[in-house]
Amino acid sequence: MMTAGESTASRPETGAVHGDLVSLRQQLQRIRERAEALEARFEPELQQVHPNFAASARNLLHYIALRQYDIGELQERLTELGLSSLGRAEHHVLASIHSVQRALLRISDDAADSDTGHLPFPPGEKRLQLHARALLGEPPADRAVPIMVTLPATAAEDYDYVRGLMSAGMDLARINCAHDTQEAWLGMIRNVRHASDKLGRPCRIMMDLGGPKFRTGQLQPGPRVLRLRPRRDALGQVLAPRRVRCIPDDEPWAGTKSAVVPVPRRAIELAEIGDLLRFKDTRGRRRKLEVVVKDNKGLVLELYKTAYIGTGLSFRVVSRTTGEEPEFRFGELPPVEQPIMLHVGDPLILTRDGAPGAPAVLDKDDVVTTPARVSCRPVEIFEQVAVNDPVSLDDGRIEGTVEKVSGEEIVVRITSAKPTGSRLRSNKGINFPGTDLDLEGITVKDREDLAFVVEHADVVALSFVRRPEDVIALQEELRQYLEQDVPIVAKIETKRAFNALPQILLAVMRRYPAGMMIARGDLAIECGWVRLAEIQEEMLWICEAAHVPVIWATQVLEGAAKKGTPTRAEITDAAMSQRADCVMLNKGPNILGAIHTLDKILRKMQRHHDKKTARLVRLSISDI
Repeated sequence: MMTAGESTASRPETGAVHGDLVSLRQQLQRIRERAEALEARFEPELQQVHPNFAASARNLLHYIALRQYDIGELQERLTELGLSSLGRAEHHVLASIHSVQRALLRISDDAADSDTGHLPFPPGEKRLQLHARALLGEPPADRAVPIMVTLPATAAEDYDYVRGLMSAGMDLARINCAHDTQEAWLGMIRNVRHASDKLGRPCRIMMDLGGPKFRTGQLQPGPRVLRLRPRRDALGQVLAPRRVRCIPDDEPWAGTKSAVVPVPRRAIELAEIGDLLRFKDTRGRRRKLEVVVKDNKGLVLELYKTAYIGTGLSFRVVSRTTGEEPEFRFGELPPVEQPIMLHVGDPLILTRDGAPGAPAVLDKDDVVTTPARVSCRPVEIFEQVAVNDPVSLDDGRIEGTVEKVSGEEIVVRITSAKPTGSRLRSNKGINFPGTDLDLEGITVKDREDLAFVVEHADVVALSFVRRPEDVIALQEELRQYLEQDVPIVAKIETKRAFNALPQILLAVMRRYPAGMMIARGDLAIECGWVRLAEIQEEMLWICEAAHVPVIWATQVLEGAAKKGTPTRAEITDAAMSQRADCVMLNKGPNILGAIHTLDKILRKMQRHHDKKTARLVRLSISDI
């Protein structure tokens, strides 16, 4: 027990505590000095940053300096002292460090080192909110995080579909320039703008440039057959009929994925609501379609039994009033794509000749005599890939290893596929995660698409960014469109881009507003599935320090969008997405339900979390 008049400074343990406090202050001072050194090193890049991002860019470098150290032990000591552990320092790094230093000085009561200076806390969180609104628009009044939805091809023709997306909660529409045509894009844009005006609900449009993505080429066409199936429950009972639209066969084919069947114009003119189209399908089974709508586009019919309609198949229009049954033939249907079936151990040849791909040829014992082939574009990969490099196909659903390389072909041996075989279709992604590829950031097609994008889109996204120069190249391209100041979103989906994230951010911040997308599909393949959770956390931290808004994308509520029911893991993932500044849903037949689900999750989670800070609202279970 300390006696009256005994000085605390005389106790050995007190001296040790004082020394510990000094050590903590010194560690923090080293971080500050490192931050200043990084500012000096990147001063040329900082001079290029847009004025609205000037303070944010410096804060990014301060955060990089902080994270260059393992401060786990430092955080534990600060927490024991009841001080900030710097766990929420992203928005204002130097101010947070300075505040802790001042608190340590007060605890140590060291008059010789007392610091009367004050470093104010800049409004980092408010900056991020302002930057997010400038890029993404105002979110709904009662939901802080906007929802982006990828538009399918049907959005080009179906206004009611687009209006439904917006009514459900879509705040931004995404158009992927790697798919469809400019004519289809224009139809999507018109429907979005029209629905936005009618609903009085703002909806910005982001268009993704395709970028240097490796994809499979076209496959050999199959039979010109359309399979139609009604919706059934688990017991096989029909829940809803399948709707089919018949259009005049002298009109151009729309090219959408909708069930559209061309028929002679005379057949449409004769048919009335309630009439039947009777036919035998390609299997010889009797089927009928009932006319339920007749409009200026043609007919809408309903089907209650599965049917296969083939090009040139005959049918009769049966009038419900006169009983007349004139005969016609179905028009030219698009060919059905014949996917390539791949099993573990199979060879697959990637070609650069652009010829349609073909499945393997088997002998009578099911032994492959001629391997499956498919073209790969762009062709730069043929000069850069090496034997034993890993290959991932169709978002990782099929995997293989490079077995042989020549100037014209790459032979891949399949190492992972479904036990029953996996189907590979055209226009599916190909990744080479072990290959450090050197590609142009903007392709010839991207440059062709850019004129359309800057005229119609509110935001342009750059796919497959690998280095800061890719972003700068797009910024230079945009200089020729001075009348349209379109913001840029850099999509981070390669390992090389993740490793250069701070430098890419400084490049992105040359224009205002701007943002980043965590494109988790290809990123998981490039960096490995196990590392994805860690990587997306790091990206959220770094971008928050830069006050750059982040879009959380790929496979969010995918089960809900495609099958109508989300998995439990998807619900948890969607709840975590609330820490981003925007969440993107991909297209699917049940996308409306997915939007409703995500909307509810985001509304509930914002009560409990602001970014990674917990909001300590009253808990219902606290009533004990």
